[in-house]
Amino acid sequence: MCVAPRPNIVAVIGDGTVSQGSRAWGLAEELGERLVDAGYRVLSGGLGGVMEAVSRGARRSASHAPGMVIGLLPGDEPGAANAYVDVSIATGLGHLRNSLVAHADAVVAIGGGAGTLSEIALAWIHRRMVLAYRVEGWSGRLAGSRLDDRVRFASIPDDEVFGVDSAEEAIALLQQRLPEFASARLAGSPVR
Repeated sequence: MCVAPRPNIVAVIGDGTVSQGSRAWGLAEELGERLVDAGYRVLSGGLGGVMEAVSRGARRSASHAPGMVIGLLPGDEPGAANAYVDVSIATGLGHLRNSLVAHADAVVAIGGGAGTLSEIALAWIHRRMVLAYRVEGWSGRLAGSRLDDRVRFASIPDDEVFGVDSAEEAIALLQQRLPEFASARLAGSPVR
């Protein structure tokens, strides 16, 4: 029996208060659609703002199938998820759920405040590939930089929070580099 490989899960994080029509909303919605078009599952914190926009875009994809849009909610009520989430998981962990979001195969940040900053830092600590849109907020501040001086992967000397400006750029970078990051992480490349 041949089992199909599991699609990679890409977490999209950012400001939970942005509204429809804002630049961050538009970027997140487009990214969600393009991620699912490219065969990725989309994970977010499941609430509003960037989380709702990415979920909405993912559901709009012609390649969408049930289970492609996952929300890890901070509270106890699965029904609190935005209307576009397929799988709603109420963690009851509050902001501690950010560590679970940061365990996705890759993390893409769009703007964001302190909660987004914590998710970026946790993704960095968990040795995940991190992308950040060059927009206002923590993603723009950290795009193109390293969070600290540690060498997360000896085999990836250019490791950083990769800055991107568009969904096309993010997808191309994920397709090109995510296998390298996943392989290095699973191989246990030494952390110094």
